[in-house]
Amino acid sequence: CERMDDEAGVEEYDNLVSDYEGDRVGSKISKDEKNLPDSALFEPIREKCREKKHPSKEMRAAMKVLNDNLGKSSDKQQASHQTKNAVNVIQQEWFKISSTAQADPHDVEDYLDCFEEYSSCLLQYIVNMVDSSGNTAMHYAVSHGNFDVVSILLDSKVCDINKANMAGYTAVMLAALAEVRNSTHASVAKRLFQLADVNIRAKLHGQTALMLAVSHGRKDMTNLLLEAGAAVNIQDEDGSTALMCAAEHGHTDIVQLLLAHPECDSSITDVDSSSALKIALEAGHRDIGILLYAHEHVNRGTSPYLSTRRSRRGSKPTTPTGPSPSAPASPALSRKFHSSNASLNMSRYSSK
Repeated sequence: CERMDDEAGVEEYDNLVSDYEGDRVGSKISKDEKNLPDSALFEPIREKCREKKHPSKEMRAAMKVLNDNLGKSSDKQQASHQTKNAVNVIQQEWFKISSTAQADPHDVEDYLDCFEEYSSCLLQYIVNMVDSSGNTAMHYAVSHGNFDVVSILLDSKVCDINKANMAGYTAVMLAALAEVRNSTHASVAKRLFQLADVNIRAKLHGQTALMLAVSHGRKDMTNLLLEAGAAVNIQDEDGSTALMCAAEHGHTDIVQLLLAHPECDSSITDVDSSSALKIALEAGHRDIGILLYAHEHVNRGTSPYLSTRRSRRGSKPTTPTGPSPSAPASPALSRKFHSSNASLNMSRYSSK
């Protein structure tokens, strides 16, 4: 009997131990579950999984018609009524996706991938498609300062970035007026300038992207254009240079930047025989006038500072021979940027 009591006691003890260990495990699991991150933390990750954007059914049908026509030899391609309708359908949807201020670069990339699935010819045709004002998607992207879309278009490697719109302005000229908000945008602008011909002149007044950038006080763009090989001494139809534009508009920091360029010639005159110095003084920018006066006379070797150095070496002091500044003639009107000509007509594709 005592043995049975002992066995019962052992069994009861084992049950107690088992229950205790079970409680410990359950308690541990409960604590571990509490330490797990809440499922809400994964919501941002789920949101990042976006669905690929596809052209509409109508646009895909139009793309097939246009692609079939592009696939023919140039002498057999026909501008049929069906083809014209296809181009119109594609144009409407493409510009709505790519050319608004709120254009999503991911959507643009999805569309480009779809175009390329048909053919490289179709991709090139649509990327360089123009609206009634001669603007391409690239014109709109740079005008809106949407450098993410600019980067996607450049990645297509078929974008004609030197194409001018009806007003005679290239995408580079419009990009020269854009505001660079961060280093990423600056790197995209730099890439655009290096791939393009930055010295093309606007058809209307012969201005370059550099002239437009300095006229609007875009020092960052001015610097990027110079790095990309912009010719600093090019003159427009009235003989104005980028330095004259900066001097007239009072952009001292840009004047300093241009004067630091080894090829900058501050003595160039326009059709009215006005130099950058005369233009600055007439506009009332005395500080810029001093910079230009010093630059001209240092280059000529007639600076008062040079003569002082010579005298210290035992040379006979010389008097600056440069003429004292006189009132210049009125600067040419083309130095003032004609914004009405370069601005894009956004009303058709802008979001309301």
